[in-house]
Amino acid sequence: MARVGGRASESAARPGTVTCIQRLAWDALHRLAEHGGKCEAFHGHRYVAEIECSGELDDVGRVVDFSVIKSEVGGWINANWDHTGIFARSDEDHAIQAIAESNSRYGRPVFLLEHPPSAENIAAALADVARDLLRPHHVNVISVRVWETPNSSGRWVIDT
Repeated sequence: MARVGGRASESAARPGTVTCIQRLAWDALHRLAEHGGKCEAFHGHRYVAEIECSGELDDVGRVVDFSVIKSEVGGWINANWDHTGIFARSDEDHAIQAIAESNSRYGRPVFLLEHPPSAENIAAALADVARDLLRPHHVNVISVRVWETPNSSGRWVIDT
């Protein structure tokens, strides 16, 4: 039975789970070293992430205030991924070091993933971050979709 603020809600008779989704956007550079095509070259995207969360509804009827997701996860994205490069730690292209040195002069890091920075791997990495940041707010992150283009995305979904 769904409970809202300690009392049964009107939605208690409806099966299913109530979730909320927050969209966050940023701009970043990446490359896929083993792509075998044009994505091996350095290029940028306007990434859009959709963070889907579940949890008990509060007295206002929310899983979580959207501003919490925006400040916690969006703040992390702004500090670590926005207007920088997201690369694989194993990528040996010498340009990555040059980009890192240039960005450091402007106070922008480059971010090194343990896996190639595909939309799928970026979604999985962001899911790890979001889960850690939102756990203190009693929120379960159940999926993260990262749009690399308006038509292409990767998605991480919690195992059930």
